[in-house]
Amino acid sequence: MTKYDVLDRPPVHALLVDGTTVCIRPVQQGDHDRLQSFYEKMSPENLRLRFFAASRRSAEMAADRACAPARPGYQALLAETRGQVIGLAEYDTDGGEDTAEISVAVADGVHHRGVGTLLVEHLVSAARADGITTFTADALGENHKVLRLFADLGLRTARHFDGPEVRCTIRLDQDDAYLSAVEERGRAADVASLQPLFRPDVVAVIGAGRRPGSVGRAILHHLKAGGFTRRLFAVNPAATAILGVPCYPSVSALPRIPTLAVLAVPASAVPATAEECGKRGVRALLVVTAGLDAHEARALMAACRTYGMRLVGPNCLGISNTEPRLRLDATFAAGHPRPGTAGVAVQSGGVGIALLDGLSRLGIGVSTFASLGDKYDVSGNDMLQWWESDGRTDLALLHLESFGNPRAFSRTARRVTRRMPVLTVDAGRTEAGRRAAASHTAAAASRTMTRQALFTQAGITSTHSIGELLETAALLHSQPLPAGTRVAVVTNAGGAGVLAADACAEARLTLPSLTFQLTLALHSVLPDGATVSNPVDCTAAVTEEQLATCVDRLMQCDGVDAVLAALVPTAVAAATGDDLVRALTSRRAQRAKPIAAVRLEQDTAVTLLPTGDGGTIPSYAEPQAVARALAHAARRAAWLGRPVGTVPELDGIDTEHAHEIAETYLAAQPDGGWLDPRTCAELLNCYGIPQIPWAWAETEDDAVGAARRLRAADGRVVMKAYWPGLVHKTAKRAVHLDLQGDAQVRAAFRDFQKRFGDLLTGVVVQPLAARGTELFTGVVQDEVFGPLVLFGLGGTATEVLADHAARLAPLTDHDVHDVITSPRCAPLLFGSRGSSPVDLAGLEQLLLRVSRMAGDLPQLAEADFNPVLATPGEVSVLDARLRLLPRRTQDPYLRRLR
Repeated sequence: MTKYDVLDRPPVHALLVDGTTVCIRPVQQGDHDRLQSFYEKMSPENLRLRFFAASRRSAEMAADRACAPARPGYQALLAETRGQVIGLAEYDTDGGEDTAEISVAVADGVHHRGVGTLLVEHLVSAARADGITTFTADALGENHKVLRLFADLGLRTARHFDGPEVRCTIRLDQDDAYLSAVEERGRAADVASLQPLFRPDVVAVIGAGRRPGSVGRAILHHLKAGGFTRRLFAVNPAATAILGVPCYPSVSALPRIPTLAVLAVPASAVPATAEECGKRGVRALLVVTAGLDAHEARALMAACRTYGMRLVGPNCLGISNTEPRLRLDATFAAGHPRPGTAGVAVQSGGVGIALLDGLSRLGIGVSTFASLGDKYDVSGNDMLQWWESDGRTDLALLHLESFGNPRAFSRTARRVTRRMPVLTVDAGRTEAGRRAAASHTAAAASRTMTRQALFTQAGITSTHSIGELLETAALLHSQPLPAGTRVAVVTNAGGAGVLAADACAEARLTLPSLTFQLTLALHSVLPDGATVSNPVDCTAAVTEEQLATCVDRLMQCDGVDAVLAALVPTAVAAATGDDLVRALTSRRAQRAKPIAAVRLEQDTAVTLLPTGDGGTIPSYAEPQAVARALAHAARRAAWLGRPVGTVPELDGIDTEHAHEIAETYLAAQPDGGWLDPRTCAELLNCYGIPQIPWAWAETEDDAVGAARRLRAADGRVVMKAYWPGLVHKTAKRAVHLDLQGDAQVRAAFRDFQKRFGDLLTGVVVQPLAARGTELFTGVVQDEVFGPLVLFGLGGTATEVLADHAARLAPLTDHDVHDVITSPRCAPLLFGSRGSSPVDLAGLEQLLLRVSRMAGDLPQLAEADFNPVLATPGEVSVLDARLRLLPRRTQDPYLRRLR
């Protein structure tokens, strides 16, 4: 058998085109009778297209083949629903290494639902893991269904016609075209599966109490009071009606099958109630109950997967959809959400209430709301895809405490954020009690940095608080995006203008100098004594008309991307009847660029002021809030303004040998560990990662010989001690620098022997490196997020200075640029104070090759390159440490439910 035997893969559940759930699992020997029955129930025509003949003997032979004892190069997956086999896909290498023949069969009655395509996607993933690069398939030319299946996969497919038969050759390269095709199929299936949740025809609240105070009763009241337009029932064996809603003793007694069932029953009753719902044909569950133990949780999920029900919760506030033709409010929040265009998904009910209230107060309102709670099933990824397709949502707000599949989430978010702003609160930033790091890379790779890498690469606007989220949402909802970071501040009070200018600078916005022509124009319209630099101080004497004209002139300036008006109420304006706020809201021309107000006397953090053209502008109580919001908007504009990055092709990569090295090491060290210098160097050579020349020595004489061969031009060498498990050499004083002549080399070797004794297994000898910039790069393989590539200032102080940037692999060309330019040390790389820039092309190649290695090898737990020496002529790794762990590859883009 191959090392990635599909029989080791657990069953998974996935969605068909119509949103129904199927189980995909390996065929077992005990499936023989079920598979034979699967074929025997096929129509003669279906059998003929599958086997090129309509013989009933074919069914038994096919079942024999699929259920035979495991053999190398053969894999078979079946799709089943409620124990019934509805599809089978197989491949067989027939003794070859990288090519396999594939076959697909789908039961009568379930064609055009995506069963075959889903099976083939899972078989493609298994084949790639086994090193197979090509599928071949023979089909009758009239078998249009299977030919269309292969053509629509998104993989490169060639056809060769030979009489009535067609030979298809399918390349299994996982390029962006294939991932996009899989993603689109997944999106359509996902949205279909969420229809029963967010657009149900019949809702039943199970566990609604007769007396006030129960959660179930509160949800039932909300549904009725909110004007739910479809059928509504309650389930309670002790009542015939609750709040005027018809009540029945059980789910099975309901006159209509519920599309959505709301479970507000004790935790112990949740599994049995879910089972009853599934048997009745319920399509979706909302479980608000908290406190499920592990057994109850497993039983709940088993019922959902067995009967194909999507699940929100448990332990959640509920869901709502404000569509006028539906008006679904299945929550127990204090009030009903205001209809609007913001989609909201949270894990915390308290955060959900705060966002619902805040969006309602701002007038933005909500399109769809989901409190995901413990998030057993429906996730943030599902919600993004729903909002993308619902035709109403133009702003997405997320508060997620965990990610089930961050890489799939990232692909979805990258697509959605090009259509609408996606905002999140970076929850759980402190990571109290994080494990002690084993390397510089692990020390730098906090979960906060990992999440921020995900958000940055996906174009998600990440905020630090609910307040900041709402402040930013107000600006993005009401204003166009700025073209850049240049802000003009205008005020009627000098002190307020200074505060606004400081806030902009702290948010990394710039206040450009105004042109001479603009200053002349402003002088001509503003009162005497006005200051027309930036900030523009119009003085307390400014009239409504003068301020409006001033703002118009600033808006029309090519050197200004946004206008911030810091206004305070004055007796002068009150006496003349001037409304300075109206000066901002009355003119349509101001909509070409973003404008926001700061009113220090304002009693709410942010509000939206109506304009004369039916729009709004945001008004803030604090200048820091508007500056943060403008900075977020500028970053979004910059992200949208650059093309989608690509992962460059690299030459000199030997992935196959790299896998062999990792497997050989882990076969000898089943628990994993740090690679010895020779194995480490061999692995780096597979990816063309440049290393300074070095030699391994186990004796004093060997060290002297190595030093003679490797001495730098000035004759100096470096010696580093080694033993298994040694990570921080400097901390152990396991490095001797600047060694000259044989005598010093011998003395250094003897010093190591004396101090480290039997621990010492050898030394690494290197020429003393030339002067240059010491950098650091590395990889941490996060269990949830995948490989994270880090880069920054290196040397012994790398952890103290913490000057790092990070991105999730695989790195695109844009990611590499961002990683290099983000750390504070970046000016050193581009040349400063007369120095020459380092080899930037070599630095980019290093990061891309490290990223490729991290993506190829799931066993790579950590990679630590410190220092990396960058000079104008080259980039070299001076010290490398790699740690491998026995991990299996997992396709993050494979369609499957949580």
